[in-house]
Amino acid sequence: MTLKFYTNPMSRGQIARWALHEAGADYEQVLLDYDTTMKAAAYLAVNPMGKVPAIDHDGKVVTEGAAICAYLADAFPDAGLAPTAYERADYYRWLFFAAGPLESAITNRSMGFEVEPDKEKMAGYGNYDHVVDALDRKFQTDDHVCGTRFTMADVYVGAQLVWGTQFGTLPKRDSFLAYGQRLTERTAYKSAKAIDDALIAENS
Repeated sequence: MTLKFYTNPMSRGQIARWALHEAGADYEQVLLDYDTTMKAAAYLAVNPMGKVPAIDHDGKVVTEGAAICAYLADAFPDAGLAPTAYERADYYRWLFFAAGPLESAITNRSMGFEVEPDKEKMAGYGNYDHVVDALDRKFQTDDHVCGTRFTMADVYVGAQLVWGTQFGTLPKRDSFLAYGQRLTERTAYKSAKAIDDALIAENS
Protein backbone atom coordinates (compact mmCIF):
# COMPACT_ATOMS: atom_id res chain seq x y z
CA MET A 1 0.00 0.00 0.00
CA THR A 2 1.29 3.45 -0.91
CA LEU A 3 0.20 6.81 0.44
CA LYS A 4 1.35 10.11 -1.05
CA PHE A 5 0.71 13.27 0.94
CA TYR A 6 0.63 16.52 -1.01
CA THR A 7 1.13 19.59 1.13
CA ASN A 8 2.72 22.92 1.88
CA PRO A 9 3.76 23.51 5.51
CA MET A 10 2.01 26.89 5.54
CA SER A 11 -1.41 25.49 4.73
CA ARG A 12 -4.26 23.34 5.97
CA GLY A 13 -1.91 20.50 5.12
CA GLN A 14 -0.87 20.73 8.77
CA ILE A 15 -4.26 19.24 9.67
CA ALA A 16 -3.80 16.30 7.31
CA ARG A 17 -0.26 15.64 8.57
CA TRP A 18 -1.54 15.53 12.14
CA ALA A 19 -4.24 13.09 11.02
CA LEU A 20 -1.64 10.91 9.31
CA HIS A 21 0.43 10.79 12.48
CA GLU A 22 -2.59 9.96 14.64
CA ALA A 23 -3.47 7.16 12.23
CA GLY A 24 0.07 5.81 12.33
CA ALA A 25 0.24 5.90 8.53
CA ASP A 26 3.47 5.65 6.58
CA TYR A 27 3.46 8.27 3.86
CA GLU A 28 5.54 9.85 1.12
CA GLN A 29 5.60 13.63 1.43
CA VAL A 30 5.26 15.74 -1.71
CA LEU A 31 5.94 19.41 -1.02
CA LEU A 32 4.32 21.92 -3.34
CA ASP A 33 4.78 25.64 -3.87
CA TYR A 34 1.71 27.85 -4.14
CA ASP A 35 2.65 29.69 -7.33
CA THR A 36 4.39 26.93 -9.29
CA THR A 37 4.02 23.21 -8.59
CA MET A 38 0.61 23.55 -6.95
CA LYS A 39 -0.73 24.98 -10.23
CA ALA A 40 1.26 22.72 -12.56
CA ALA A 41 -0.39 20.10 -14.74
CA ALA A 42 1.02 17.20 -12.73
CA TYR A 43 -0.71 18.31 -9.54
CA LEU A 44 -3.87 19.57 -11.23
CA ALA A 45 -4.31 15.97 -12.38
CA VAL A 46 -4.44 15.04 -8.68
CA ASN A 47 -6.56 17.98 -7.51
CA PRO A 48 -8.05 20.22 -10.20
CA MET A 49 -8.60 22.88 -7.54
CA GLY A 50 -4.84 23.31 -7.34
CA LYS A 51 -4.80 23.43 -3.55
CA VAL A 52 -3.58 21.31 -0.68
CA PRO A 53 -3.84 19.05 1.20
CA ALA A 54 -4.52 15.94 -0.81
CA ILE A 55 -3.63 12.30 -0.35
CA ASP A 56 -3.32 9.51 -2.90
CA HIS A 57 -3.87 6.16 -1.20
CA ASP A 58 -3.26 3.28 -3.60
CA GLY A 59 -4.47 5.34 -6.54
CA LYS A 60 -7.53 6.83 -4.82
CA VAL A 61 -7.33 10.58 -4.23
CA VAL A 62 -8.94 12.30 -1.27
CA THR A 63 -9.02 16.10 -0.94
CA GLU A 64 -10.56 18.46 1.66
CA GLY A 65 -9.27 18.37 5.22
CA ALA A 66 -12.36 16.95 6.89
CA ALA A 67 -12.71 14.23 4.25
CA ILE A 68 -9.05 13.27 4.63
CA CYS A 69 -9.47 12.97 8.39
CA ALA A 70 -12.58 10.80 8.12
CA TYR A 71 -11.00 8.66 5.39
CA LEU A 72 -7.84 8.00 7.39
CA ALA A 73 -9.84 6.98 10.46
CA ASP A 74 -11.57 4.33 8.35
CA ALA A 75 -8.50 3.30 6.34
CA PHE A 76 -6.41 2.68 9.47
CA PRO A 77 -8.90 1.11 11.89
CA ASP A 78 -6.23 -0.20 14.27
CA ALA A 79 -5.61 3.39 15.41
CA GLY A 80 -9.09 3.40 16.96
CA LEU A 81 -9.98 6.88 15.69
CA ALA A 82 -13.26 6.10 13.94
CA PRO A 83 -16.46 6.51 15.94
CA THR A 84 -18.31 3.72 17.67
CA ALA A 85 -21.99 3.36 16.85
CA TYR A 86 -22.82 5.41 19.95
CA GLU A 87 -20.33 8.16 19.01
CA ARG A 88 -21.26 8.40 15.34
CA ALA A 89 -23.87 11.17 15.70
CA ASP A 90 -21.53 13.56 17.53
CA TYR A 91 -18.61 12.61 15.30
CA TYR A 92 -20.31 13.52 12.05
CA ARG A 93 -22.30 16.43 13.47
CA TRP A 94 -19.27 18.36 14.68
CA LEU A 95 -16.91 17.28 11.92
CA PHE A 96 -19.27 18.77 9.33
CA PHE A 97 -20.07 21.73 11.58
CA ALA A 98 -16.40 22.65 11.55
CA ALA A 99 -16.05 22.09 7.80
CA GLY A 100 -19.23 24.04 7.00
CA PRO A 101 -20.58 26.71 9.37
CA LEU A 102 -17.32 27.29 11.25
CA GLU A 103 -15.13 27.51 8.15
CA SER A 104 -17.63 29.78 6.41
CA ALA A 105 -18.12 32.07 9.39
CA ILE A 106 -14.39 32.50 9.98
CA THR A 107 -13.57 33.03 6.31
CA ASN A 108 -16.34 35.56 5.78
CA ARG A 109 -15.42 37.55 8.88
CA SER A 110 -11.73 37.52 7.93
CA MET A 111 -12.66 38.94 4.52
CA GLY A 112 -14.75 41.68 6.11
CA PHE A 113 -18.14 40.20 5.29
CA GLU A 114 -20.77 40.25 8.02
CA VAL A 115 -24.23 38.73 7.63
CA GLU A 116 -26.96 41.31 8.08
CA PRO A 117 -29.72 40.26 10.53
CA ASP A 118 -32.34 40.09 7.79
CA LYS A 119 -30.07 37.84 5.68
CA GLU A 120 -29.22 35.25 8.36
CA LYS A 121 -31.84 32.83 7.05
CA MET A 122 -29.95 32.75 3.74
CA ALA A 123 -26.60 31.98 5.35
CA GLY A 124 -26.06 28.37 6.33
CA TYR A 125 -24.47 29.40 9.61
CA GLY A 126 -26.66 32.37 10.60
CA ASN A 127 -23.88 34.58 11.87
CA TYR A 128 -20.39 34.33 13.36
CA ASP A 129 -21.53 34.75 16.98
CA HIS A 130 -24.06 31.90 16.68
CA VAL A 131 -21.29 29.59 15.47
CA VAL A 132 -18.87 30.57 18.24
CA ASP A 133 -21.53 30.22 20.93
CA ALA A 134 -22.52 26.76 19.71
CA LEU A 135 -18.91 25.56 19.90
CA ASP A 136 -18.45 27.14 23.29
CA ARG A 137 -21.48 25.31 24.69
CA LYS A 138 -20.18 22.05 23.25
CA PHE A 139 -16.76 22.21 24.88
CA GLN A 140 -17.99 23.62 28.17
CA THR A 141 -19.46 20.19 28.83
CA ASP A 142 -17.41 17.76 26.69
CA ASP A 143 -13.66 17.13 26.71
CA HIS A 144 -13.73 15.88 23.12
CA VAL A 145 -16.06 15.85 20.12
CA CYS A 146 -17.43 12.45 21.13
CA GLY A 147 -17.44 13.14 24.85
CA THR A 148 -14.56 11.64 26.80
CA ARG A 149 -12.66 9.86 24.00
CA PHE A 150 -10.36 11.33 21.35
CA THR A 151 -11.41 10.51 17.77
CA MET A 152 -10.34 11.73 14.36
CA ALA A 153 -13.06 14.38 14.48
CA ASP A 154 -10.97 16.08 17.16
CA VAL A 155 -8.13 16.51 14.68
CA TYR A 156 -10.23 18.60 12.33
CA VAL A 157 -12.37 20.43 14.88
CA GLY A 158 -9.42 20.89 17.21
CA ALA A 159 -7.12 22.22 14.49
CA GLN A 160 -9.68 24.90 13.70
CA LEU A 161 -9.92 25.96 17.35
CA VAL A 162 -6.18 25.83 18.03
CA TRP A 163 -5.41 27.87 14.92
CA GLY A 164 -8.31 30.25 15.49
CA THR A 165 -7.42 31.12 19.08
CA GLN A 166 -3.73 31.51 18.22
CA PHE A 167 -4.27 33.84 15.28
CA GLY A 168 -7.34 35.73 16.43
CA THR A 169 -10.00 34.36 14.11
CA LEU A 170 -11.73 32.87 17.16
CA PRO A 171 -12.05 34.37 20.64
CA LYS A 172 -9.95 32.93 23.46
CA ARG A 173 -12.83 31.45 25.40
CA ASP A 174 -11.94 29.23 28.33
CA SER A 175 -13.53 26.14 26.77
CA PHE A 176 -11.57 26.61 23.52
CA LEU A 177 -8.24 27.12 25.28
CA ALA A 178 -8.73 24.10 27.54
CA TYR A 179 -9.71 21.92 24.59
CA GLY A 180 -6.74 23.14 22.57
CA GLN A 181 -4.34 22.41 25.41
CA ARG A 182 -5.60 18.83 25.65
CA LEU A 183 -4.97 18.31 21.95
CA THR A 184 -1.61 20.03 21.58
CA GLU A 185 -0.19 17.80 24.32
CA ARG A 186 -0.73 14.73 22.16
CA THR A 187 2.39 12.99 20.84
CA ALA A 188 1.07 12.82 17.27
CA TYR A 189 0.26 16.52 17.26
CA LYS A 190 3.75 17.40 18.46
CA SER A 191 5.52 15.15 15.96
CA ALA A 192 3.50 16.42 13.01
CA LYS A 193 3.86 20.07 14.07
CA ALA A 194 7.61 19.70 14.48
CA ILE A 195 7.94 18.60 10.85
CA ASP A 196 5.94 21.53 9.51
CA ASP A 197 7.68 24.02 11.78
CA ALA A 198 11.06 22.78 10.57
CA LEU A 199 9.97 23.06 6.93
CA ILE A 200 8.73 26.60 7.50
CA ALA A 201 12.01 27.55 9.18
CA GLU A 202 14.01 26.15 6.25
CA ASN A 203 12.15 28.39 3.82
CA SER A 204 11.96 31.56 5.89
